[in-house]
Parts: sequence; structure tokens; C-alpha cells
Amino acid sequence: DDAQAAVADVGATIISVQGVDGGADAKYAVVADLTVPEGKQLCTIANIAAKDNKALEEVEEAWVCRDRGFNSVWVSDVLYKSGADPTEHPGAIIASMKAKSSVKWASPKARSGKGEGAREYLGDLLM
Repeated sequence: DDAQAAVADVGATIISVQGVDGGADAKYAVVADLTVPEGKQLCTIANIAAKDNKALEEVEEAWVCRDRGFNSVWVSDVLYKSGADPTEHPGAIIASMKAKSSVKWASPKARSGKGEGAREYLGDLLM
């Protein structure tokens, strides 16, 4: 309701979904049914919080958010949650999130990327 009020009443053009537990599906539920006024565009951002483990679940969540239609993800702490493993430094995390892949066909832990078939990336990191 707050997101729809921001779009309809205030004219917000950016909606950042934060503090929503339940992964990509719960985040998408916040923006799925928003009615955007004609002639306007809405940028949706999913905030992905660092999980308290060594897995790369956040990369998978970024892929799912992208597949659901989010325009961008905000990851901040995720980039620095590990780093002891050479495959998990911040640059590798960013590359994994930008990779053209899907949780249906790949895992972010895959080191070579062979078999995925795609060489392009789906986005750029903005700073």
C-alpha cells in the first residue's frame, strides 16, 4: 500500500524494496501489482541483505530478482561478507551477479562458467 501511494499520490519514480524477509518472491510481491500512471516509468530496486553463511545465496537472489523484473539490486554488505576464498572477492561477487545466468541452469559457485553458453552481461555496476 505504501509503494502504491508513493507512486500514485507523490509521483515516485523509484521504489526500493528494503526490510522484506522471504527472498526475491516476497520482494517482488511489493511491486508486482503497482499501477504506474500512463507516460511514467518506474525503477524498482531490490535490497539484498547479506546472509549469515558462506554460501552465495545472494547471487541467486539477484538473479531471481532480475528474472522477476527488478531494474536493479542494492547489495552493499554482500560484497564483503566473505573474501577468504579467491572465488568470493568483491569483484567475483559483482561478476556473478551480472552474469547472464539463471538459478534454473547454473549455480553462482560454478567457477568456469562452461556450459552456460552466454558471454554477455545483463547490467553494469553504478557507483
